[in-house]
Amino acid sequence: MRISAELTDESVLAELGQRLAARRIALRLSQAELAERAGLGKRTVERIEAGHSAQLTGWIRLLRALELLPALDALVPEESLSPLAALERQNRRPQRVRRPDSKVDDAAADWTWGDQ
Repeated sequence: MRISAELTDESVLAELGQRLAARRIALRLSQAELAERAGLGKRTVERIEAGHSAQLTGWIRLLRALELLPALDALVPEESLSPLAALERQNRRPQRVRRPDSKVDDAAADWTWGDQ
């Protein structure tokens, strides 16, 4: 199954759990062995593979034990800039995002010099 925006949260968790179980089996590990390698309880591994919700730290430990941790880079990739843009922004990284105020734009559009 392909994970897409149309799936429910529960369906996504179930699919991820099945994928983790398939990886574990491909590495010829039991749930108990994986739990020990990851520093988790066997029940936690069972719950994640069954598609139940779990803490992100548990997922990270499982991904590390299954040699899948580098795949997290694809989940939230680093911001990529061209070399020139990186140099320009090096000392000017924004601290916050400002939204344009529509009232200011309306006031500027109605303003005139007064000599007309």
